[in-house]
Amino acid sequence: MHARGPRRAPPSPAVCHELPARCRRPVPSSPRRHRVWPGGLTARGVRAFHRGSQPVVRSACATIHLAALRANLQRARELAAGARIMAVVKADGYGHGLERVAHALAGADAFGVAAIADGQRLRAAGVHQRIVVLAGPDAPGDLAELRRLRLDAVIHDDAQLAWLEADTDPRPLRLWLKLDTGMHRLGFAPARARELHARLRALPGVDPALVLMTHFANSDVFDDASTARQIECFARATHGLDGEHSLANSAALLGWPAARGQWLRVGGLLYGMSVVAGTTAADFGFAPAMTLATRLVAVHTLREGDHVGYAASWQCPQDMPVGVAAIGYGDGYPRHAASGTPVLVGGRRAAVIGRVSMDLVTIDLRNVPDARVGDAVVLWGPQLPVEQVAAHAGTIAYALTCGVTRRVRFAEDAG
Repeated sequence: MHARGPRRAPPSPAVCHELPARCRRPVPSSPRRHRVWPGGLTARGVRAFHRGSQPVVRSACATIHLAALRANLQRARELAAGARIMAVVKADGYGHGLERVAHALAGADAFGVAAIADGQRLRAAGVHQRIVVLAGPDAPGDLAELRRLRLDAVIHDDAQLAWLEADTDPRPLRLWLKLDTGMHRLGFAPARARELHARLRALPGVDPALVLMTHFANSDVFDDASTARQIECFARATHGLDGEHSLANSAALLGWPAARGQWLRVGGLLYGMSVVAGTTAADFGFAPAMTLATRLVAVHTLREGDHVGYAASWQCPQDMPVGVAAIGYGDGYPRHAASGTPVLVGGRRAAVIGRVSMDLVTIDLRNVPDARVGDAVVLWGPQLPVEQVAAHAGTIAYALTCGVTRRVRFAEDAG
């Protein structure tokens, strides 16, 4: 097994056990994050939501810890052994807000996006670093927009190659040539690497300084033989070809030092999330960058034998307090979160019971018998890693943060 690198305690974002309720001024973010909490912030960037405060339309709030984003980039650099870092900001910065993430990660060497539209947003927000469109152009007309916005593009298909060879614009595009070494999703056959390298470098509208890249299918398993085969396949295919290399994603940064090359594509780790089974990002020295929280809107005492929620899927084993929190799958909390999924109520551990509904979840309050309406409920954050919630929901952490919906209010913790 490959070494994971030294563990260390991650920085601790400012997280209180009450809700971040108000923002001093509108916070720059993505278009879908335009609603903010009116009012003022504390010096730490978050003002607590106190019992009895003015009701709002929805209690759910996602707080983005900017200092954690910056610290995570620094931690990635410590592991990178001199390689440059592309901060992957797909899916609206993994649900954290594209523009705010890019500004917090201003020290990155490049940004990776899924589409040209994301590159447009980043340029409009003042981002000057290289921006790489990871799926490349979708149509011949995209080449002009790539040039206008000074975007790099990944080339992975013969259709894209044909558009480039038919293109007459001499302004050089910066390209990343993707080889399929085993993921079998996007990329050219490795046996074609020399042919494609020569054809692209011969085009007047292509910058000859190509970056050669591939993507791993199973790098989160640190002793996986298929990843070792992918590394060897890439090395054989690119031997003797000019150009920098990019192989490693977040998991490979942790467990596959032989794959680091000149460019690392780091995504989930920058947001404080791990995809390595049985771990959290904190195990590797990274800090969660999002806290999702809400509040209790009802507290009941139910009797032994009472059923809770749709389909009567959970039954009270004894007389017990049950809370109802204002969060549901309409906010992006996973409907498939099983009974027993952990939450924090007033900083103490409790558990979801019954089925998650569109607007509400029910919570076993036996461990928090003094809980009251208005108490804060943390769904995930620094004290409750999103990886643990994802495991109970049968998914991965990325899917949860990317799934937070428009009706959740966003705030920034400046740190």
